[in-house]
Amino acid sequence: MVPKERINNQINADKVRLIGADGKQIGIVSIREALRRAEEAELDLVEISPNIDPPICRILDFSKYYFEKEKKAKEARKKQHEVEVKEIKFGPNTEEHDFNFKKNNAIKFLKQHNKVKFTIRFRGRQMAHKELGYRVLDKLKAELAYIVDIDSEPVSDRNLLSMVVSPKKEIDRILGKEAKPGEVVSEGTDAPVLEPVAEVVEPIVEAVESVSPKAPETDKE
Repeated sequence: MVPKERINNQINADKVRLIGADGKQIGIVSIREALRRAEEAELDLVEISPNIDPPICRILDFSKYYFEKEKKAKEARKKQHEVEVKEIKFGPNTEEHDFNFKKNNAIKFLKQHNKVKFTIRFRGRQMAHKELGYRVLDKLKAELAYIVDIDSEPVSDRNLLSMVVSPKKEIDRILGKEAKPGEVVSEGTDAPVLEPVAEVVEPIVEAVESVSPKAPETDKE
């Protein structure tokens, strides 16, 4: 994939709002001064936010930055294709406490961005009362409507009745963002470059767009 960010001599602005390799804001400097500082640090000058005037640039190791960015994007794509379907089984005469226990388990799976298949199994004479199973699924639909989309409406197959739901895209916002079981946390002494870049740049972008304060001129030409 071709990098979208302009680096070093590809940057065509006369002045840039510079962030140092340590993440601290240096201020507005000429492009020559920014390139000089990057060269002194034996790093690259990377245009992080081109739509700000002057654009925001940061001194960093571009190869590492790009590697971490691609790694993060690849992991995100992989997770999108690894959606599991968790099955939760009910009986047509499920009691309230058992219903709530299983419903809460379903919510846990949904928070992990998994789909959930609810299955009702009928035995013997229960086959003559499938409406009881539909009532269970209708109750689940009603009580989970705020966080699920229905992928498959209740379907009857011999002695089984099933329904598949998936989490709404905004489920994290609705329930509050929480750490998911099995979620990978970065380890080691070298933190990914992307995270500090975002943490440093976002507040600066917000400040520039809302107030447009003049940053100190530190041009050393």
